[in-house]
Amino acid sequence: MATTEQVADQPLPKDAASGVEDPTVERIRVLRESGWGSRVRFYQPRNLAFWVFLTLVVAGAFVMLPPFADASVEYGTPLQLAIVAFVLYGALFWWFTQRIDRYARLPRILPALAFLWGGFGATLMASFANTPILSLWAKAFGVSWAGDWGAGLTAPFNEEVAKGIGLLLLIALASRAVATAYDGFILGAFIGLGFQILEDINYAVGAAGAGFGADPAGYEIQVVQLRTILGIGAHILYSAIFCAGLVYLLGRPGQRRRVGAGLGLMLTAMVLHGIWDSLGGILGPGIRLIVVAWAVVIAVKIVIVIRVFKMTVPAERAYMRAVIAPEVAAGTVTEEEAATLAGDRKARKAYHQSRKDRHRRRDILLAAHDLANELAAANGEDTSRVRFARQELARIRSGAGAPRRSATTDSG
Repeated sequence: MATTEQVADQPLPKDAASGVEDPTVERIRVLRESGWGSRVRFYQPRNLAFWVFLTLVVAGAFVMLPPFADASVEYGTPLQLAIVAFVLYGALFWWFTQRIDRYARLPRILPALAFLWGGFGATLMASFANTPILSLWAKAFGVSWAGDWGAGLTAPFNEEVAKGIGLLLLIALASRAVATAYDGFILGAFIGLGFQILEDINYAVGAAGAGFGADPAGYEIQVVQLRTILGIGAHILYSAIFCAGLVYLLGRPGQRRRVGAGLGLMLTAMVLHGIWDSLGGILGPGIRLIVVAWAVVIAVKIVIVIRVFKMTVPAERAYMRAVIAPEVAAGTVTEEEAATLAGDRKARKAYHQSRKDRHRRRDILLAAHDLANELAAANGEDTSRVRFARQELARIRSGAGAPRRSATTDSG
């Protein structure tokens, strides 16, 4: 049987008579392998991972939130400004992630849990590990040396491992749903988002007290702006790469184990993190040189994360192709639409080239994607929601308007 990477580039199967495996049977196999459409319950009292996750996240909240409450008394307006700014930043990232997660989508609860782990669980673990190790560096090599190199030699390991532990807990809570390196990539990004937002708010609150509190809002705005710009290549990126590598290292139902690739990606994330935290020691004093280095390093990081995205996404494209294949055989979805659904940005751009009916073609593609999601939720069965999604696709194809949500419920 072909691997998921190979399936992505094969022509769509037609029917059993053609000598190709029955696309309906293949769809069921793929849905089982990918976990697409599987339901996830967070409350699992018999699962140790549930109690570990809950304990560390709650403990992290109790440790991390009180300082913000204290700061709100003295710097209420600046703190509110920082929270609003970084919440908007997080919302923008959430929207962007939904835009790129076009294939076998994860249950929505998993990104939310990943975010909570990054904000509280991983932050708690990393803070307790970083502080004593940084103190040891200072005692061994002096305060100045520790200031230049301590963070770069400490945070990359402690923080990425702490974030990776969150992914392991999520796998234990939702073993079917987290099936590919791409799932690890997406969940890692959300873990990094939670970690980064809490860290950014902490920096912003600290900045409010600079200058003896003379201009707390002004100092904080500067930090918010700087952290927002530099955040493009920070924790979100590191943990996305690290967690994709962790899935490669472990192997999953939908992901062949690749130890070399896994260790390479995990090491890459830690090296990028270490270089970023050590730029002061590498370059020495000089604002202009630091700014240039920031730009160069961020550009390199973005190139690497795009390559990791392209490395992990073929399996997801293959799943979409296999799930929608029986609809192509039945004439519900056209070959062009299926190729676009399972394709990359170039395929979508080519599909939307026609200016005459661009909006209708966009709505058709949305309806076809809704159909794929309903099929996944129904494990390939012909439920009332699946039939409604097919009817919606036919209605939109006839020019009757935009997609509507299913108003039906499944009895079974």
